[in-house]
Amino acid sequence: MTTTSEAYREAVEITRSEAKNFYYGIRLLPPAKRDALCALYALARRIDDIGDGDLPVAAKQAALSDVRKELGRLDDSTDPVYAAVADAARRYPVPMEAFEELVEGVELDLGQVRIGDFDELVHYCRLVAGSVGRLCLSIFGRERAHDDGTASTYADQLGIALQQTNILRDVREDLSNGRIYLPADELERFGIHLALDGTGVLDDPQGRLAGYLRYAAARAEDWYSLGLRLVPYLDWRSAASCRAMAGIYHHLLTRIEANPVAVYDRRLSLSAGEKARVALSSLAGVGG
Repeated sequence: MTTTSEAYREAVEITRSEAKNFYYGIRLLPPAKRDALCALYALARRIDDIGDGDLPVAAKQAALSDVRKELGRLDDSTDPVYAAVADAARRYPVPMEAFEELVEGVELDLGQVRIGDFDELVHYCRLVAGSVGRLCLSIFGRERAHDDGTASTYADQLGIALQQTNILRDVREDLSNGRIYLPADELERFGIHLALDGTGVLDDPQGRLAGYLRYAAARAEDWYSLGLRLVPYLDWRSAASCRAMAGIYHHLLTRIEANPVAVYDRRLSLSAGEKARVALSSLAGVGG
C-alpha cells in the first residue's frame, strides 16, 4: 500500500518532469503547499494527457469516465496520484468540482475542435484553465479577510489568460491535430483560412494571420491585467509563485505579440535560464 509520503513523492516527480513552466513557480512555495499543489497538478496533467494521447476517441471517453469514478471514491483509491490529491483535499479547501470541469473541457477536445466565437472560447478556457487557477488558489490561500469570491474570479481570469497564450503558441500543432481554437467568426472577419503549406508551416501569404495573432495577443494581455489582481490577495510566497507561473506565459505572449510569425514553424518556449530569471524576479516582487 502506498504511503502518503510516497504518494506525494510521485506527484512531485510528475510535476518536476512534466510541468515545464509551472514547476518554476510551484517550487517557490513552502514544502507543504508545494507538495499539495504538485498533487493537484499531477491529476490535472493525467486528465490532460488523456485528451492529448493517441488512444481512439472511445477509449479516451472511457478513461475520462474512469477519472470521474475515481474522483467519487477518492478516499479509497490506492493510486498514488489520487491518494496525494485526497490528502491535499483534507488539508486545504480544494474545489473538487474544478476537476470535473477540467474533465468536461478535455471532452470538448476529443475529435475535431471548432470554436464559433470568443464567448465560446472563454467558456472552453474557463473549463480547462480557469479550473486550474481555482485549484491553485485553494492551496495558495487568501490573505484578505472577508473575501467574497473575488479572489476566485481573479484566479479564473488568470487561468483564461494563460490558456489564450497556449492557444496562440500552439496554432500550428493544434491545426495538424484537427483542432482550431481561434474563433471562426474572427478568422472570417480577418479573411483567414488556416492551413499549412507543403513544409508544414502555417500558410500566411497576405500577412492576415500575423495581424490576427497580434490582435488576439493584445486581447489576452487584458486578461492578464484582470487575473493578476489576484496577487494582493495572497501571502508573499504564494504571490511569488503565482507571478512566476503567470510571468513565464506572459513572456511568451509578449514574444508572440511582437513577432507572430515565430509560431508558424515551431513551438515557442523560453529557455531554462529565462524561466529561472522570471522566477527570481517574482520572488523580488517584480515578476509577471
